[in-house]
Amino acid sequence: MTKNKRINIKLLSSSGSGHFYTSTKNIINTKKKIKLKKYDPIKKKHFIYNEIKINK
Repeated sequence: MTKNKRINIKLLSSSGSGHFYTSTKNIINTKKKIKLKKYDPIKKKHFIYNEIKINK
């Protein structure tokens, strides 16, 4: 069996609204935590979304 090289992550809004996106990332190519600027529909603006682990 091969080990899955992608993990599921949660991108949490830095605005404090509690809104999040889920995505996957390649753990071999991307060692650092991801920060993306995305739209927060609760605050109706763009904010930085930080990567956090998904609790299983």
